[in-house]
Amino acid sequence: MIQPKKSARMYQIWRDLLFLHWPVDPATIQATLPEGLTADCYQGVSYLGVVPFYMHGLRPRYLPPCPGISYFPELNLRTYVRDESGRPGVWFYSLDAHSHISVAIARRFFHLPYVYAKMSYTRCTDRSIRISAARAGQLNQQFTYHPTRELGPATHGSLESFLVERYRLFAYDPKNKSLHMGELSHSPYVLHEVEVHDYSTDLFALNAFERPAAEPCHAAYSPGVKVEVYDMQRISLGS
Repeated sequence: MIQPKKSARMYQIWRDLLFLHWPVDPATIQATLPEGLTADCYQGVSYLGVVPFYMHGLRPRYLPPCPGISYFPELNLRTYVRDESGRPGVWFYSLDAHSHISVAIARRFFHLPYVYAKMSYTRCTDRSIRISAARAGQLNQQFTYHPTRELGPATHGSLESFLVERYRLFAYDPKNKSLHMGELSHSPYVLHEVEVHDYSTDLFALNAFERPAAEPCHAAYSPGVKVEVYDMQRISLGS
């Protein structure tokens, strides 16, 4: 967990996260990355992850949450990378969100590839979670999952820790051709085993990847974490 010696810029809570991962050839990932980033591997393998969740109480420092901006479902496709200094983090290929304003802010100030999608989020009486997402002109993506046995935090050094315990993200600004890094802080995820009844791999195709032929090699659920987000920093390349 990163604990920067500075004040957080934003606060948010991530709820009802589903982690689904598939193994991918590192060369396939590397071909998609900007200068300054390298595909991160666990025992020689890279991974693509599909992660639906609910964003709760998103707010800047000193301001309260705002209806229409602070509460919405989100769905992302991501992989894992390191920068030239060896710092590990997340690289997002796309982040779908049900908030026009939040999408615009994230694209403008954080250089993240957010896309507006019409989404829904339901917590059922049997503890199942349903999240759907549909971009304009695209079919609906449906995720239905039910948490079961609690596992606790991921074991340090395990594949699960490699996949879920990430406290840094990288983003690329195509306008200025610059690489940026953002840090965040939260307690380790409390993980659960999960029964996944419905999931979609449409994000693979939407981001120019081949759809996986197999089921995900990793699936886990977390009820959520409180997150502190810090300012994005421009990274100097080749230093």
